[in-house]
Amino acid sequence: MQSYHDNEWCKVSHDERYFFEMLTLELSQAGLSWATIIKRREGYREAFADFDVAKIAQFDDAKKAELLQNPGIIRNKLKVNATINNARLIQGMHDRNEKLSDYIWNFVDNKPIINHYSDMSELPAQTELSQTISKDLKKLGFRFVGPTIIYSFLQAVGVLNDHLDSCDFK
Repeated sequence: MQSYHDNEWCKVSHDERYFFEMLTLELSQAGLSWATIIKRREGYREAFADFDVAKIAQFDDAKKAELLQNPGIIRNKLKVNATINNARLIQGMHDRNEKLSDYIWNFVDNKPIINHYSDMSELPAQTELSQTISKDLKKLGFRFVGPTIIYSFLQAVGVLNDHLDSCDFK
């Protein structure tokens, strides 16, 4: 957890694979703690082909059944199906020479939003930005992309920097 906070959380990324990894981990967290997901991160990387969307987009019913038996991930049928669905949509973007990372960064004109909070209790669960992106992703067919999940995702990929002003890693 500390390593994730210090080295990844709120750090600007444009890496397509990392975007998909974070989207998957964030949707997997729904209803759970981040610690639960971080402990399974390697399990997710193994189960989901190191987050290679081209490979995941090809997962069939047999692979889904296998994933639902994998103790290295959260074995929730809706979350597994959402991950595969989202990979297929991202693969479709790639087929059109588009990138998920570019799509997301366009919402903020390619400039990270640096918030200034002094206490963790000030951090919102969602914002107008996360609501807008969530709504747009849902229109495109993405699943498990509610505004709270998207807010956390935006932090994870550095679109939002919510490190407290007192944090050394801001």
